[in-house]
Amino acid sequence: MNAAAFARALPVTAAVALAVLLAAFAVGVRTGRHRGVDVAWGLAFTAVALASLALSGGHGDPGRRILATVLVTVWGLRLSGHIWWRGRGEPEDPRYARMLSRAPEGPARTRYALRMVYLLQAALVWFVSLPVQAAQYIPEPPGALAWAGTALWAVGLFFEAVGDRQLARFKADPANRGRIMDRGLWRYTRHPNYFGDACLWWGLFLLCADTPAGWALVLSPALMTWLLAFGSGKPLLERHLGSERPGWAEYAARTSGFLPLPPRRPGPPPGTGP
Repeated sequence: MNAAAFARALPVTAAVALAVLLAAFAVGVRTGRHRGVDVAWGLAFTAVALASLALSGGHGDPGRRILATVLVTVWGLRLSGHIWWRGRGEPEDPRYARMLSRAPEGPARTRYALRMVYLLQAALVWFVSLPVQAAQYIPEPPGALAWAGTALWAVGLFFEAVGDRQLARFKADPANRGRIMDRGLWRYTRHPNYFGDACLWWGLFLLCADTPAGWALVLSPALMTWLLAFGSGKPLLERHLGSERPGWAEYAARTSGFLPLPPRRPGPPPGTGP
C-alpha cells in the first residue's frame, strides 16, 4: 500500500465527512429536527469513498479502487434513501429528542447538537471508513480476501435491506399497530439490519486485509460492530421498545439478540418442575 499517499489524503477525506455532516446540521437547525443526520450518515460514507477514488488515482489498482467505491456507494445510497423515505413528515426521532433534552433550549442546545451528534458522527464516518480509503491505495488487484470480503458485504446488504423491507411492510399494515415484528429475518435475530451492517463493514475491511498495513485498521469494523451491538444501536433501541411494546420480553426471550439463530423454545412456566 502506498502509505504516504494514503496519509496525505486523510485530512481531505476528514474534511469531506465534516462538510456533509455540517450541511446536515444546517438543515437540522433550519427545520428544528435532527433526525436528518441519519440520512447524512450513508451520504457521508459515499462522499468519502468517492473522494478517496479521486485522490488515489495513480496509486492503487483501478479494479480494487472501483470495487471499494461501488460497494460503499450502493450501501450508502440505499440506506440514506430508505431512512429518508421512512422518516419523511415524521417528528423528531425520540433518540435525538432524549439526547438533546440534556441541554437547555436555545443556542446551548444547538451547540450541544453540533458537538454530540454531528461532529461525533463526522469523526465516526472518517474512522470507520479507513479500510475503504486504504484499499484504494493498494497497487495489487483484488485477491481472495478481497473477494471473500465482497461476498460478506453481499450477505450484510441482504440482511440489512431485506430486514428493512420486511419491517416496512409489517408497519404499513394497520392490523400490526403496536405489535412486535417477529417474522422473516426478524424471527431469527431481533436486529437483522444491525447484524447486516456489521457483516458489511467486516467485508469492506477485508478489501484491505491482504496487506500487513491493512490489518492495522481492524479497529474500524470492530468499533462499528461494538456501536451496533453494545453502544448506540441495539441497547438504545431495545430500551425504547421494551417500554413501548407489549410482548417485547417474550419476543426477546425466544429470539437471538444479534446473530441469526433458530428461535429458542419457551421454557417451563415458573414454579413447575420436571
